[in-house]
Amino acid sequence: MAAWALTEDGLRFALAGSYALWVHGAPEPEHDVDFVVAEDDVRSAENALNRHGFQIEHRPEGWLFKAHRTDCIVDVLFRLNGIPVDADLLAGAAVHEVLAVTMAVLSPTSVITQKLLALNEHHCDFGTMLPTVRAVREQLDWPWIRTRTAHNDFAVAFLTLADRLGLTGPSRFELRRCGY
Repeated sequence: MAAWALTEDGLRFALAGSYALWVHGAPEPEHDVDFVVAEDDVRSAENALNRHGFQIEHRPEGWLFKAHRTDCIVDVLFRLNGIPVDADLLAGAAVHEVLAVTMAVLSPTSVITQKLLALNEHHCDFGTMLPTVRAVREQLDWPWIRTRTAHNDFAVAFLTLADRLGLTGPSRFELRRCGY
């Protein structure tokens, strides 16, 4: 319903987080749905969801708002790891049919990169990330992920573990570079 509401109002958005990875073959998540909108479109997204029966809850974190409707909770993120969502991120999303609704979905590379950048001393659960990465590993642009996360020691540690477990073998991106 939230995706339909945003689409009806002509807003650019994309499915993000664990549900985006689910679209690409990862295990189905058990928590709320995440969408991303450009930081400039936050008020428009709030208004669209509110007009379609969602209650809007502003969060003190300052990078998302929550939209509630009966038993549905949607997180609408407009900053990812401190960086505003912009048109470039949304342009990299591909259109998929998700539960009979056509919508843009962030790429697995983009979502995994954001998940790795979110790792820190307070949140560093490699156990929950391993099955997800294992499921989408062949769709990931590993060199791009390594470059974007090199400054985060927790991400580097995860990538080292993923290397040792054989998860970061040749991806379709690396094979394409080799002419396959």
